[in-house]
Amino acid sequence: MSTFASLPARGEYSESTSAVILWWPVPVVVVFVLAAWLLAACAPLGFSIVAVFLFAGPHNWMEARYMLRRMPAKWGPLTGYFALGIGGTIALAAWQALFPWLGRSARWSADDWLSTIALWNTALVVWIISLALLRSTQNPRRDWRWLIPVGLLLIGLNWLWPLGWSLALVYIHPLVALTFLERELARAKSPWLTAYRGCLALLPLLLGLLWWTLRNTPDLPGEDILSLQISQHAGDGILSGISTHLLVATHTFLEMLHYGVWLIAVPLLAGISKPWQLEQLPLARRGQIWRIGIACLLALGLIIVIALWAGFAADYPLTRNVYFTVAMLHVLAEVPFLLRLL
Repeated sequence: MSTFASLPARGEYSESTSAVILWWPVPVVVVFVLAAWLLAACAPLGFSIVAVFLFAGPHNWMEARYMLRRMPAKWGPLTGYFALGIGGTIALAAWQALFPWLGRSARWSADDWLSTIALWNTALVVWIISLALLRSTQNPRRDWRWLIPVGLLLIGLNWLWPLGWSLALVYIHPLVALTFLERELARAKSPWLTAYRGCLALLPLLLGLLWWTLRNTPDLPGEDILSLQISQHAGDGILSGISTHLLVATHTFLEMLHYGVWLIAVPLLAGISKPWQLEQLPLARRGQIWRIGIACLLALGLIIVIALWAGFAADYPLTRNVYFTVAMLHVLAEVPFLLRLL
């Protein structure tokens, strides 16, 4: 993590009017990453349980707050883009949430499940490529036509191994947060950008060290439903011959970085140091009705966060299962906003 040594001191730059740039002591960043690494390696199950309990709901709320800040007050020529983005997010999330009910009602066989998952993955790729092509026609314009053959290749691979493709999404999702942070640093023209990119280059080394350290560890103990949920979410049953200790540790480490980015780094760099200040939101500036609506939406989000904590305390496995089903909504919602930053 020596790349952090190139970060400027607090007095070497002034605050940008477009972003809140705060000085973080180098030791704080290093300690956060190393603590996440060590806890994931040594106690992956316990760390996962505590991290999801504490941070799952709040990080979703901060993501929603960030997206509201990045949503234009009037869509204008972006109407088609945001309509496809929001519509696709809701449709795909609802479709996946219905899988258990549809499977039980229609008594799907194993092949039926795989075909349905592959079909959903196909729709996801088509949706993302369609959004990317729409984004490429907006300023700054991009030539992203090469995404079409890439998308076709991904669809083909998906039909060969639908579960593997779905598992890839589980591990890619935390990395998306790191990309958001990189784009926000670039947008703010932060002097941290070069150092941050250097630190991203160290992530494969940290993962490699984690895998090497845990390469011979046995599977995690415990046959209770919660332990099985966490292990299966990390890839147990899909990736054979790999210790569940390694799988859960890897996913938990990445997920903790993901939480740190959304709860601390992105809000500060995007100027959301005071989330209750609605005047930061373009939609809230459209009028009093919009302002009240946004306030109610954010208040509802806080109620859901509290309800999640209560649910985790009352029945952790059930609440975790419900949460990760509904959480697909926020995973998909990131796509149109990330494409706008590229």
